[in-house]
Amino acid sequence: MHLFYSPHIQTPEHILSPEESVHCTRVLRLKTGDIIFLTNGKGSLCTGRILETDPRGCRILITGTTENYGARPYRLHIAVAPTKNMDRFEWFVEKATEVGVDIITPLICERSERKKCRTERAERIAVSALKQCKRAQMPEIRQAVVFDEFLRSGEVKETSAAIACCETEVYREPAASWIRNARENILFLIGPEGDFSPEEVSRAMEQGCTPVDLGQSVLRTETAALGAVFLASFK
Repeated sequence: MHLFYSPHIQTPEHILSPEESVHCTRVLRLKTGDIIFLTNGKGSLCTGRILETDPRGCRILITGTTENYGARPYRLHIAVAPTKNMDRFEWFVEKATEVGVDIITPLICERSERKKCRTERAERIAVSALKQCKRAQMPEIRQAVVFDEFLRSGEVKETSAAIACCETEVYREPAASWIRNARENILFLIGPEGDFSPEEVSRAMEQGCTPVDLGQSVLRTETAALGAVFLASFK
């Protein structure tokens, strides 16, 4: 199953982007008449037959479409502080895309060592992971936002929201038990290497976030974020 990504799939005939066309013709060496699959990253999985192999733009006849391919009945949003080493954040994006996530928001916190986060490379990594794992849902990777601005956005109140923290002054519900009772849409807030500050935890709780515990170990940011994705995948 060769899967190609095109954000806007035209029917009945579609032209692959130059990048995807080069991959189709020169890397995979597919030929006229071969069957391929395409996704727009929004849940559509299309079956297609190659009409013309051109590295500048392969022409594809769309022969069938499946909507909501592999979709979950709920939305998963991970708001996570970008790591000091961007390779670790990009690793999280790759693995979260493989497992399944709908939105990733880089969250700038009081203790964040990285205050800026460019998402262009992370988006390319997500596309590659999407194709590798034959998924049809491309995560929305948003621009970085300051913690308090994110709280004011209304995202927390519109979802079942949890803040994973090491703060010992508040009761933290085990994340696994919390997520079993969560509503359809789920939001996890994951802090930086130095954790959320007590004031941030307090402000999040005021907005309706439930403090949760991801286990006895003190996890790296990207590990904690991926752990939250796995928990949600087994909901």
